[in-house]
Amino acid sequence: MTTNTELYNYTTLRVYLYYRLIVASVLYMMFEAGASSSTFGLMDPTLFRIVGIGYLVVTLASLVLLFDPYSYRSNLKISAVLLSDLAALLLLIHASGGLAGGLGYLLIFTAAAASMFLPGRLSLAYAALVSILVILQTLFITPYKDVVKAVFAAGNLGFLLFITAIAFRYLTKKIQTSTQEAEEKSAYAKQLVKLAQLIVTRMQTGIAVLTENNEIELINESALQHLDLIKQNSYLGKNITDITDLEDTLAAWHMQPISGLARVHKLKGKKEIRINFALVETESTPLTILYIDDYRTLVQQAQQLKLASLGRLTASIAHEIRNPLGAISHAAQLLSESDNLANEDARFLEIILQHSQRVNEIIENTMSLSKRKEAKAVSIDLKEWIPQFIEEYSAATPCNIDYQWNQDQENIKMDPTHLRQVLTNLFDNGLRYSMEAAGRAEIHVRSGMSKYDDTTFIDVIDFGPGVPADK
Repeated sequence: MTTNTELYNYTTLRVYLYYRLIVASVLYMMFEAGASSSTFGLMDPTLFRIVGIGYLVVTLASLVLLFDPYSYRSNLKISAVLLSDLAALLLLIHASGGLAGGLGYLLIFTAAAASMFLPGRLSLAYAALVSILVILQTLFITPYKDVVKAVFAAGNLGFLLFITAIAFRYLTKKIQTSTQEAEEKSAYAKQLVKLAQLIVTRMQTGIAVLTENNEIELINESALQHLDLIKQNSYLGKNITDITDLEDTLAAWHMQPISGLARVHKLKGKKEIRINFALVETESTPLTILYIDDYRTLVQQAQQLKLASLGRLTASIAHEIRNPLGAISHAAQLLSESDNLANEDARFLEIILQHSQRVNEIIENTMSLSKRKEAKAVSIDLKEWIPQFIEEYSAATPCNIDYQWNQDQENIKMDPTHLRQVLTNLFDNGLRYSMEAAGRAEIHVRSGMSKYDDTTFIDVIDFGPGVPADK
C-alpha cells in the first residue's frame, strides 16, 4: 500500500523529470531559432548543438525509465540523473563561454533536487562537487586578466548552491515529518472509525440513525434483529416506516422530541421492544438516534433483581427465625428429660420437637438457596465435554440422545457444575415430554456459534408439544 510520503516523493521526482525535459527542450529550440545566439553556443556552437540534442534524448529516456513509483528509493538512479544534469549543464556553460550567459543558475535547481532526493551528506557532497567543477571550469576558460572576477562569480554561485542545498534539505525534512505525522494521525483516525463501527455493529442494543425524513443513515445487526428485519438486505437510504410499523411511534416522537424518553412498542409479530430516542444536531440536518432493546429481556432483568432482593430478605427472615426456634427446641429437649412428665405432656413435647425439626429443615433449605456458591469458570470444549456428559447421563437413564456440533464453535468459560445442573434439568424435561407425546425417550442436542451475536449456544430439542403460542 502506497503511503502519502511515498506518493509525495514519487510526485516530486516526476515533476523534476518533466522540468529537465522542459529545460532541455527550451534551450535547444532557442539555440536553433537563434533567439539567444549572442549567449548560447557563443564559444562553440557545434558542441552546444550536440550536447543539447544529447541532453534532450537523456531527459526523454529518464522520463520513461524512471516510471517505476519506487525509483526515488534508488540513490544510484537519482545520482545518475543528477550527474547527467551536471555534465550536460557544464558542457553547455563551457560552449557558451562561461557563467556570463546565465546558464550557471540552472545548477541551483539540480542542487535543490539533490537535497530532496539524496541523503544529507550526499546532497552536500553533490553541492560541493558542483561548486568545485564550476570553479575549475571558470579557471580553464577565463583569460588570466579576468580570472579574479570570474572566480568571484563562480564562488558566489557555489555559495548559492550550498545555501540552496541546506535550505531545501531542511524544508524536505519538515515536509516529510509533517507528512508522516499526518499519515499516523490518519491511520489512527481510521482505526478509531473502524473500532467504533465494530463496537456499534456488535452492541447488544440496537442502533438506528434516521434523517429528518426517517430515512436510515445507519443501522446495526442488533437493530435488524430486534425489528425482525432480514440481515442480508441493505436498508440504508430507505424510509424506516416503509419496512416497519414504527410510523405512529416516530410521529409521536417528532411531535414531542424529548431525548431519553423511552417508549414500548409492539411489533406486528407481537414482539415488544423498547425504544429510546435522541436528537443530534449536525451542520447539515438533525438526526434521530433510536436505541432499541428487547423489552422482554429488560423485564426479565428487572424480575431477576426483584428475585435477588427477595432472596436476601428471605435469608434474613430465616436467620431471625432460627434463633428463637433453636431456643424452643432446646427447651423442649430439656423438658422431655423430666421424670415428672405425664404421658399426655410427653406426646405434646414430641409434636413440638417434630415440627421444630421440620421448620429447621425449611430454614436450612431457604438459606442454602440464598447462599449461592461462587462460580469457578474454566475453559470447556463442548465438542468433547457434551459427549462425555451424554455418556454419563445415559448410563443412569436409558434414552436415545443424538448430538451434533458446529466445527467453528469456540471454547466457552463456565462452571462445569452449573452447566451439568442446567443440562440435567433440560434432559430430564425433554425426555419426559418426548415420552408423553411421542412414546419414545429421545432428544437431540445441537451446539455451535450464533450467527446473530457470535455467542455459543446449546439447543436441547425434544419431541413434546412445545410451548403454547400464547405463552
